[in-house]
Amino acid sequence: MQYKFTIVIPTKNRLEDLKVTLEKLSFLFEQKDVHFLICDDGSTDGTFEYITTNFPKIEIFSNKVSKGIHYTRNQLMARVKSPYAINIDDDIHFITQNPTSLIEEYFNLNPNCAIIGFRIFWNKLPPSAIETNDVPYRMKSFGAGASVWRMSAWNSIPNYPEWFVFYGEEDFASYHLFLNKWEIHYLPTILTHHRVDIKSRKKHKDYVSRSRKSLRAGWYLYFLFYPVKMIPKKLVYSIWMQLKSKVFKGDLKAFIAINLALFDLVWSFPKIVKNSKRLTQSEYDLYNQLPAAKIYWQPENKVFLSTQEHN
Repeated sequence: MQYKFTIVIPTKNRLEDLKVTLEKLSFLFEQKDVHFLICDDGSTDGTFEYITTNFPKIEIFSNKVSKGIHYTRNQLMARVKSPYAINIDDDIHFITQNPTSLIEEYFNLNPNCAIIGFRIFWNKLPPSAIETNDVPYRMKSFGAGASVWRMSAWNSIPNYPEWFVFYGEEDFASYHLFLNKWEIHYLPTILTHHRVDIKSRKKHKDYVSRSRKSLRAGWYLYFLFYPVKMIPKKLVYSIWMQLKSKVFKGDLKAFIAINLALFDLVWSFPKIVKNSKRLTQSEYDLYNQLPAAKIYWQPENKVFLSTQEHN
């Protein structure tokens, strides 16, 4: 059967989250033009066995040893045979109940659109209201875990950079898409729920590791894509803001992360030189005129939201 949409889900040791996501997406199981594809990145919690046993219609494959999110996303996309690949992380689900028809209609009306980014609500609890005044628009980048690719656009640019390991893949792709005259759009009519408590992440034991990978990904992107004369200023400013906003306020873990990220930058310089695709100054200026990626959404009626959260 020729599918029109493929739901691609990367996962690692989050079986309980994945169960919720699949339950919430079950309405899409009935659509004959939708294929589900999951990559288990070396889980040790029985994810592969559970999916194989309980969801025989889902295609699942596994990395015997964890390879990282960028490798996993690349492997998923390499297996997509449909015109569109809907990327949903294992802790995200659709609230909108007719996403595929909205996706197809929007792509048909916007032939230069490579990626549609969805409206994303971040919270353990569902939103108190789903209406929005947001309208579609073109933006710089997107959220990889709540978006959809036009596969012809994906196939026109390099894969996600696996040597980044974590973070940065969206902006890496967005620069390449921009240079190839593709566009990224925000489509607020499609609402997703990201079931996480973003404020609690700083308390997690992987805070230093996440900060290190986030910083170095941003710095890698400077050296890969920015005009040369822009790089020193951007790098110094980035480090200064980390010191000012975190280290000087007593966050010693942030200081460790900065130094580790600087080491990674030096260590990865040969890869940066090999993979650089620098924008001209005029291209850089045009790119930066685009609105930033719309990653976080909150219901407009915040008073109503705070009331509902206590019910």
